[in-house]
Amino acid sequence: MRVLRLIGWALCAGAALTLPGSRPVAASAAAGAPLVFCADPAYMPYSDRSGDGFENRIAAVVGRALDRPVQFYWRSMREKDEYGEFITATIQAKKCDVLVDVPYALGDVKTTRPYFISSYVFVYKKARAYDVTSLDSPDLKRLKIGYEGETPVQMGLKQRTLILGSKLFLTADNESASPQDIVAALESNKIDIGLTWDPAVGYFLKNRPDLVTVAIANTRSQGYPEQFTFPMAMATRVHDAGLNAALNHVIATHSSELQAVLRQYNISFSTPTDSGE
Repeated sequence: MRVLRLIGWALCAGAALTLPGSRPVAASAAAGAPLVFCADPAYMPYSDRSGDGFENRIAAVVGRALDRPVQFYWRSMREKDEYGEFITATIQAKKCDVLVDVPYALGDVKTTRPYFISSYVFVYKKARAYDVTSLDSPDLKRLKIGYEGETPVQMGLKQRTLILGSKLFLTADNESASPQDIVAALESNKIDIGLTWDPAVGYFLKNRPDLVTVAIANTRSQGYPEQFTFPMAMATRVHDAGLNAALNHVIATHSSELQAVLRQYNISFSTPTDSGE
């Protein structure tokens, strides 16, 4: 899963936490010039060529606010190489100007202030009424768990020896896979509970009142801080201070429009403080 894999990569790297484009772009394009966003061509609910993803819609809000036409540079984010290769081959190679949603303070790029905070979640059938709020919840020991690989939840399950008997989903490595695969596994009773990233799965739960999500709480129960909630930001190249400042202005002055997009895609989120903490 795109954001899930990105978060896993960011943690391992030590980070704090509509048209096809094919030409390089200047580090700071002039006002009115096309603003090119880095995007996956077929990865709903994030983005796709038809413009139906929430990243496409966020890009449209930014373009209108800055009075600049929006274009996309398409490249799959689901390849064998680490997510860092995507960053190297797109924004750092000046193929595109902006990453739409990345963990705040991600390395190798310059992140904006966060514009929403979201988290990993438990997903399960509402009728089951499991008592789960954290990875230390006793109910998990008796349930068939499905989880996204290469993520903080995978690391958390390993620490608690809950991996054995659980089902691994590798959405981030498989272009034919979808974040809704966990939902399908719940429906067919292949798993009892899914652990995934809320912005990825919420879109597929819009018409599923029989399924419920519960945020996975951060914890220190293993002796060190485990983070499952992340502030999400936009990003530019490190030295593109002008564009970064412009994006921060959009975030500050068009927050209601950005939040409306997130709600349209059934993303559970909270609003960051002015400090971005």
